[in-house]
Amino acid sequence: MFSQLPERRMHVVRWLLTIAWLLIIASLFYDPWTPVLTEPNHPWSPLRLSDSCISVQGKCLVEQPYPLATTLFWGAIVPASIFILLIFGHELWRRICPLSFLSQIPRALGKQRQFKRENPNTGKVRYELAKVKPDSWLGKNYPYVQFGWLFVGLCGRILFFNADRLVLALWLLLTIAAAITVGHLYGGKSWCNYFCPMAPVQQIYSEPGGLFSSKAHISDTSITQSMCRTVLPDGKEQSACVACQNPCIDIDSERVYWDSLNKPEVSWLRYGYVGLVIGYFGYYYLYAGSWDYYISGVWARQTDQLSSLLSPGFYLFGQVINIPKIVAVPLTLGISTAIGYRVGRSIEQWAKANRHRRDLKLTPDVIRHRVFTLCTFFIFNFFFIFGGRPLVQLMPISFQYVYEMTLVLLSTLWVYKTWRLSPDLYSRENLASRFRKQLEKLQLDISQYVEGRSLSDLNTHEVYILAKVLPGFTREKRHAAYKGVVREALEEGYANYSSSLEVLQQLRQELGITDDEHREVLEELGIEDPELLNPDRKRSLENQIRLTGYRKSLERLMRLQQRQDLTNLDRTLDPDSAEINALRREYSIDPQEEAWIMSGISPDAGNIRRAEFLLAQLPTLITCYRGLNQPILHEYQAVLMLLRSSIHHKKELIVRTILEILVSLNHDLSAISLAQQLGDLAPVVLLELLESENWQARIHPEILARLTPLKGIENTCSIDYSIEQTLTSLAPLLDDRSPLIQTACLYIIAQLDLVGFCEAPACAEASLKENRSHTIARNYASLQNSSLLLQETVKIILSAATELPQLASFPLLEKAVHLFNSDFFHRMHSETLIALAERAEVRTFTNNEVITEAGDTCRELLLLISGNANILFHLPDRQVRIERLQLGQTLDELEVLARSDSQNTIVAAGDFTRILAVPVSAFDDLIDRDRDFARRVLALESRQLQRFMRSLQPI
Repeated sequence: MFSQLPERRMHVVRWLLTIAWLLIIASLFYDPWTPVLTEPNHPWSPLRLSDSCISVQGKCLVEQPYPLATTLFWGAIVPASIFILLIFGHELWRRICPLSFLSQIPRALGKQRQFKRENPNTGKVRYELAKVKPDSWLGKNYPYVQFGWLFVGLCGRILFFNADRLVLALWLLLTIAAAITVGHLYGGKSWCNYFCPMAPVQQIYSEPGGLFSSKAHISDTSITQSMCRTVLPDGKEQSACVACQNPCIDIDSERVYWDSLNKPEVSWLRYGYVGLVIGYFGYYYLYAGSWDYYISGVWARQTDQLSSLLSPGFYLFGQVINIPKIVAVPLTLGISTAIGYRVGRSIEQWAKANRHRRDLKLTPDVIRHRVFTLCTFFIFNFFFIFGGRPLVQLMPISFQYVYEMTLVLLSTLWVYKTWRLSPDLYSRENLASRFRKQLEKLQLDISQYVEGRSLSDLNTHEVYILAKVLPGFTREKRHAAYKGVVREALEEGYANYSSSLEVLQQLRQELGITDDEHREVLEELGIEDPELLNPDRKRSLENQIRLTGYRKSLERLMRLQQRQDLTNLDRTLDPDSAEINALRREYSIDPQEEAWIMSGISPDAGNIRRAEFLLAQLPTLITCYRGLNQPILHEYQAVLMLLRSSIHHKKELIVRTILEILVSLNHDLSAISLAQQLGDLAPVVLLELLESENWQARIHPEILARLTPLKGIENTCSIDYSIEQTLTSLAPLLDDRSPLIQTACLYIIAQLDLVGFCEAPACAEASLKENRSHTIARNYASLQNSSLLLQETVKIILSAATELPQLASFPLLEKAVHLFNSDFFHRMHSETLIALAERAEVRTFTNNEVITEAGDTCRELLLLISGNANILFHLPDRQVRIERLQLGQTLDELEVLARSDSQNTIVAAGDFTRILAVPVSAFDDLIDRDRDFARRVLALESRQLQRFMRSLQPI
C-alpha cells in the first residue's frame, strides 16, 4: 500500500516528522507556552487540571500547570507508532521513522567507515563499506541486545524520564547520537536492524505483515516494501540496498518471519514481550495502589520523578512495601517477562499436543505461527487499554467507544488475514509469482482464457490452471519456463543445488515436471553458468538486489557519458574513475562481483567469457573420454558405456551452448576465433549437432564456414596411455555430481589399481597404486548422506584385499549399469536408475531353462544382461519361429504394459544366462511419475510393433 509511494514525497514526510520530533525535544528544554493550556481555570482546554484527587500510595498528589511535551510524546506519538506497525506495516513505519532517517546522515555526507582492501596479486586498492558480519557476536546476538535495550528503556521510563523533561531530552539526544554513530560505523540500516530498541516491537506487530501491507514475494516491482532506495536525477527510483542483513525485513517481512520462526530468540522475544508489556502497565497499579495514577496521566507530568527513586516501590492492600522503586521496577518487569515467556511456551506446547490428540492436519510451524498471531492480537488490544488512555479519556464518550471499536475491528481483521498464512502458502505464492514472470517472457496468447485479464491479475491457482490448458504451452516452453524459475531461485539464494529439488517440489507437481527433468535443468544451468551451482558462492536476495543497484548505477553513468561524448559512443568507463570508486564503496563490490556485473552490462563480452570458460572445460572431458577408450579397460565395456555416454552428453550441452553464443555474436571477430577453437576441440559432437539440428539457418555464414570444413576430419583417440595416465585422466569423474558416475568411476579406478598391482615392478610402487582406490573409497565413506549405491561399492572395495570382484559382485552397481545401457532406461538420471535397481532382481538360468512360458501373467519387465536367450513365437499354423534375444534387450514390454499373459516362450540358450527383472509396480511408478519416460516407452513400443508387423508380411 505504501511501498510504492514516491521516494521524493516520503523524503519530504521524513523531513517534516524529523523536524517535528526535534521541536518536541527542544520544547523539553524550554516551553513557556503550553503550560497555559493546563491551568485549572482555562476556559476551553480539555487538558486543564481538575480538582479531583489522584491518590498515590494513599496520598493525593499536588499538581501544577505543566508543559505538554511529555504527555504528547508518551500519550500520542508512541501509541501511534504501534498502531501504524500493525495496521500499515513496517513498510510505512520504516520509511517515515525520524530516527532511521537521522541514522543515514553519515551515508548522505559520505562519512561512513570503510576498510582498505589490497589485491596481493595486482596491488590494486579498493575500499569496502563496513557491515555487521553475520558470524560476529553482534550478528548472532542482536535480538537479545535490542530486547535488552527495550527492557532498559521501559525501566528508565518509570524511573527516570516519564516526566522529567531534561532527562527525557538527554535520553532522546543520546539515542540520536547513537544512531548517527552506528550509521558511521556500519553501512545500510544497521541501526534499525541491529541496535534500535524499537526493532523487536516492529517484529512483533509487523511480521508477517500489517493489515494493509503489500506482499513482496508476489510483487511485480523490483523495489518492495521499505527497501532502501534512492532517486536518480531523472526522477526514477533505484535500489540503494547494500545487503547489511540477510534476510532483510525491509525487502520481504514475511520471508524474514518464516525464516526465523523456529529460532529460540524469536519465541523469547514474542512471549517475553507480552509479559514485559503486562508488567510495565501493571507496575503503575502495584506502585500507586490504584489505576487512577496511570489513567489520569499524572505520571507523565510529575516534577519530582527522580526524588522517588529510593521511595517504596510497592503499595498493596493499603500497605507500603519497603523495596526501593529503583529495585522494584526492574524486578517487576523482569519477573513478568520471564512469566510471559513460560506461559507462552506452555500454551504452544499444549497446542502441539492437542494437535496429536485431535489428529489435526497442522504442522508445528503453523501452530507456532497461530500462537504468535494470538499473542500479537492480545497484546495489541491490551496495550491500547492503557496506551494513550490519559488523552483518550478527555474526549467525548462517543468518541471513546468509536476509538475502542475501531481498534478491535482492525486488529480482528488483521488476525483474519494472518491466521491463514503458512510457509507452504508463502512458497506456493512465491513460486507462482516466479512462474508468472517466465510465462510473460514467453509472450503466449492468453486473452481467450482469462476474459481480458493479464497474467499479473491471476492468482496462484489460476496461473497453474492456465499453464495446464494453454495449447501453446508446449513441453519445450514448459521446460524453458521451469528453467527460468530455477535460474532465478538459484541467483537469489532461494534455493541451492542440494535444496532445489525439495524447495521447487510444489511447482514441479503443478507443472508435471519430474525429478529427472529438474536434474536435467540443473545440469544445463551448470554448463551455461557454472557459478550458479558453485557451493562456495553465497547467494541471497539481498546480495542480488545490491548487485542490481550497482549495475544500474553503472548503466546510468554509461548513458551520461554517451550523452556528453556523442563522437565516441563505444568508449568504456574508466574503472579507476572517482565515480566508479564511489559506487564500489557504496555497494561494497569486490573484483569478482564487478567482473560478473560488467559481463551483464556488456552482453557480448560476457558471452565471450562464458564461451571461453566452456571451451576450457572441453579438454578435460576429452582427456576423460580418451582414458575410457584405453585397451586396458576393454573388458569393462558395460561400465565404460555408461561413463562415455555421460561425457558425450556433457560435451553436447557445452557445444550446444557455445553454438547459441555464436548465434548471438553474429559475425563478431571473436566469434570466428571461438568457432575455430570449437572445431578443433570437439569436431565429432559439433558435426552431429550441425547435421541433426537447424544451426545452419541461425549461425552467420562466415562463422559457419569455419565449422563446416571440419566434416572430413577423422576423430582418433590415443591408446598409448600408461596406467598412471589413465588413472589421472579419470580423476575428474570422481567429482561428478551424479552418484552413479562417481561409483562407476571408482569401480574402474579400483580395477586399474589391481592391474597396476599385478604389473608393478617394485613393491613400493605396487603398494602406492593399491592404496589409491582404497584412499578414495575411505574419503567417500566419510561423507554423510551419500547414496546407497556408493556406500555399497565403497564397502566392497575396502573389503577386497588383493583381488577385486567383477561387476556381478557389485549388486546395485551392476543393475544400475545395465539399466542405463538398455534402450528403455538409457540416459535416465542416476537417482531414478538407482531407485529402480534397488527394486530389481538378477536371476540366473541354465541352458534350455524356461524363463517365461506362453500363458504366464507378466508381472515383471525382463532385461537380458549376460548369456543368450531365444524367443519362441507361436504362429497360428502351430509353427514356431525362433528369434535370438540381444544383450540389453527387454522382454515382454507390451504384456507388462497391458497386464496380459505372455504370448511367447523365452528360453535360456546358455549355461549362464542372467536376466534382470524389474517389478511391474516399479515400472508403473516410473511411468506415473515421469512423463518423458512414458513417451519413450510408447515410442519404443511403436517401433517394435512396426518391426513385428513387417516380420509377419510375406516376402
